[in-house]
Amino acid sequence: MENLVELLKALILGVVQGITEWLPVSSTGHLILAENWMPFTLSETFVETFFVLIQVGSIFAVILLFFNKLNPFSPKKNETQKKDTLVLWSKIVVASIPAGIIGILFDDLIDEVLYKPIVVALMLVVYAIAILWVERRGKKPAISTLNQVSYQTAALIGLFQVLALVPGTSRSGATILGGILLGASRVVASEFSFFMAIPVMLGAGGLKLIKAGFDFTPIEWAALATGFVTAFVVSLFAIRFLMNYIRNHDFTVFAYYRIALAALVLTLLFI
Repeated sequence: MENLVELLKALILGVVQGITEWLPVSSTGHLILAENWMPFTLSETFVETFFVLIQVGSIFAVILLFFNKLNPFSPKKNETQKKDTLVLWSKIVVASIPAGIIGILFDDLIDEVLYKPIVVALMLVVYAIAILWVERRGKKPAISTLNQVSYQTAALIGLFQVLALVPGTSRSGATILGGILLGASRVVASEFSFFMAIPVMLGAGGLKLIKAGFDFTPIEWAALATGFVTAFVVSLFAIRFLMNYIRNHDFTVFAYYRIALAALVLTLLFI
């Protein structure tokens, strides 16, 4: 019975991850809050690995949904399109470097100091205000296709991704807002945000597994698999929803959601 409860927790957290990873509401923040509410009784090493591995599950959803667009060797593409895809990948790598370096250097410090509900609440409000400010600017985008994203723009979006190392920020939120501020349309900023998550999240997941030494009990392996698969499946629907939503709407509703969630978190903390 106890093992079933742990698997249920993994399932619920996988759903939370799959929904919130791609929306500008902070998946890490939601996971911290959810895990504080229903903590695992498994090892600390498992918990740290679980939170990263379910993010990898979400990344596999991106790879599946955008496989043709991301595949430089697709037989459906002509030589020019294949070259453009390789160039896109080089820009993704450039954008991933800042967060990759900072994440490797300060991974343990970030986990120890910043993974707290009060930090999540603060960042939820700060970036809600940022979303409202960006949306009210009403500036017409200058970048309407992925090919128009320059290496300089990619590098700058990569710096915005560093901000998302603070829980409660939202990786997708920071990079999408960064892309919009740099002149990209919502669709282009969102797609590039999804793509640049691939090397960072896969690298983080691999690093966590190596540090953990793959030394998990059978129930821990089962919980990891449950969370991974759940996050993957739910992410498929969440990504499709967001891409359809932003074609006709802005991100304002997510800003108000962040403020409401922050108020709830602070209320529960003080109570």
